[in-house]
Order: sequence, then C-alpha cells, then structure tokens
Amino acid sequence: MSKLRITVLERKGRAVIANKFIKEGELILTESPLISAQFTWNKEYGYLCCDHCFLPLESAQENVRRLAMDVSIVLPKQVNELADQIDQCNNCQAKYCSPKCASSAAASYHNFECNQYKFGGRFYEIHELWKKSHYPPETATIDLVIRIFGMIKQSNSAEVIELLDNFSKHSCNEDLQLCHKMLGEKFSIQLSQIHKEVQRIFGNDDQLAKYISYDGFVSLLAILGTNAQGIGTSSFAHWVQSISEMDMSEEKRTEIDTFIDAIYSRFNDTVGEFLDNEGSGLYVQQSKFNHSCQPNAQIIFPNSNSTLNVVALQDIHPEEEICISYIDECMLSRSRHSRQKYLKENYLFRCECEKCGSQIEDLDVTSEEDETEMDTDEDN
Repeated sequence: MSKLRITVLERKGRAVIANKFIKEGELILTESPLISAQFTWNKEYGYLCCDHCFLPLESAQENVRRLAMDVSIVLPKQVNELADQIDQCNNCQAKYCSPKCASSAAASYHNFECNQYKFGGRFYEIHELWKKSHYPPETATIDLVIRIFGMIKQSNSAEVIELLDNFSKHSCNEDLQLCHKMLGEKFSIQLSQIHKEVQRIFGNDDQLAKYISYDGFVSLLAILGTNAQGIGTSSFAHWVQSISEMDMSEEKRTEIDTFIDAIYSRFNDTVGEFLDNEGSGLYVQQSKFNHSCQPNAQIIFPNSNSTLNVVALQDIHPEEEICISYIDECMLSRSRHSRQKYLKENYLFRCECEKCGSQIEDLDVTSEEDETEMDTDEDN
C-alpha cells in the first residue's frame, strides 16, 4: 500500500494525503528532478558542482580555501570526498561527477545546449540578458528554460509538455506578476528583450511553439517561479556532517566545533550567505505538496546532490494532509502578515493553514513594523 495519494480538496485544489500512519522521521518520498540547473551567477563565480546532479566537485578543503580566500587553511580531519572522479564533455567541458551523469545529461538535454553558451553560440545573448536582469541572490535561471527546450527537442515532446502542464499554473496577469517579482522593477523591458531573443532563435521551431509566444514564454517562467525547488549542495557542509557523526573525545569535539565556528565566521566576512552550489529544479511529485506555516514534513537533500527526500517532522495519521513549507525557518518565525504577504507575492495564494488561522486576530502589520512599534513604545 502506498504511503500517500493525490486528491483534490475543495478550497486548496490538489493535495497529498497520507494513506497510512507515518511516524516522525520516516521517509515519505525520494525523488530526482525532472530537470534542474545551477544558477547563472553561482556558476559564473566558480561554485563547482556536477552539471547534472549538483554533487560538489571540490574537496571540502578546496571549498573552504576558495570561500575563505585563504589557501593556508588545512582541515583538521579528513573524510571521504563526494566526487571520486570528474568527467567532462569533450566539446564544451561541462563537468560531471561521473560518466553516468554525463551520459544522462547528454541523452536528456545536453546535446541541445552543448557549446551554445559561449561567445558566438546561439544562447550567449539570452544568457547575458538574463545575467543583467537577475542578480544574486538568485531564485531562478534561464538555463532551466533552455534545458526544458532541450528535453522537448531530444525526447518525446508531447510527454514533456504534458508533464509541464501538470505543474500549477496561473492567469496571464498572475504570470506577469511573478515575472515582475523575478526580474525586478524593469521587468517589462528585460522580459521583452529576453523573449525577443528566444523568439529570434526558436521562432520557427514547431516543437517549441507552445512556449515561444510571449504569453507562452511568460507562462513557462511563471511555472518555474512557483514550482521550482531550490537546491543547495556544499562539500564543506558534507564534511561538517560527517565529522558530527564521528566518535571522538569531548576535548577533540570542542576543538573541532571551535574550528568550524571560526570557518563560518570567515565565510561571513568573505562571501556572506553565498556558501553553496545553488540552483533549482522541477520535481513532479514534490510539487504536489501544499504549503503550511506549521508543516508536518520537510524537504532534505541527504546525499549532497539534487535527489530530495520528503521526511515526516511529526507523526502523520491516515487521511491527514501532508504539507511542507515553501518558506525558510526565518520567514516561518515572522508575523502572520509577513508570511501571508510573502506567499501572496511569490506563490499567489493566501495561506489558510492552522497556524495562520490561530493568529488571525494578530495585528495586520509586518514583522519589521512590529519591531518598529516596540522600539517606539520602549523610547516612550
């Protein structure tokens, strides 16, 4: 018997329901992405991972030295590195963690995109326009669109388009709102420029016709904006996790913990929040989970690659909806109004979860306004 099923709820639409009791910590789902891509600027700045599965290609020590900008740092303990070998495309030098990932990428989409991002390549201008319109911190990448086009061209196009159609979609006006959020204040000019370049290259391609019109292209970007799951991997984070699982004396543990704290302090000075290989992917099953500000399940990436696990945060009973959070821990701790505002702007829905319902009488102000009011009260 499957642990879960997909159903339609009256007010929420599609939802994931537990078929049987799921205990806290239990694995609910494992899934690899339909398609994924590293963020454009993240790759540009030398964050090195497998071009297909996101497995870090640096050793933990190489990773620390690059981020801390200090080649003298030596890690006090060694752990098994994630990538045993690095394979690469003979044509464009895209790097992979294994021949298996290289061949999977080539069979799925890479033959279409190979060598086309370099100066003079078909996708160079699209790439450059995107970089100028979507600066860090990044939430999306045009490379995901190109890879979707590659999947349509290299495989059964009708099947790929059907899978894309199953992701949640919105009205034309809502699609534009999401693109505005993605590209910023000058979004209409930037979106028009990017679309014109896409149309120039693919305008006569019948297989891609659904996404080449302005509305179709905007709709595809909006699908990515609301459905793509963020992916982050780090060889140093893997090292930290491996060290935490080792047996050692209390004295040695304190020494290692102090070292780790010092490294993260260095990172804060050199790269701030930009620690990981970052990108996003479309996951067919994961995208069906609804949001809750008090989720009973969470997404983790236990293998330091793009394969995700959905794990129960608490006991889940039969017929109970399984929900994840679309927002991070910091945002979850903020006021109801702040959460609602963020979800409406980024996902175009109003949350009616149990936590939001219990806080419905709270002041209708953002967390920053709450803090300002408290500071004013203290001054008085």
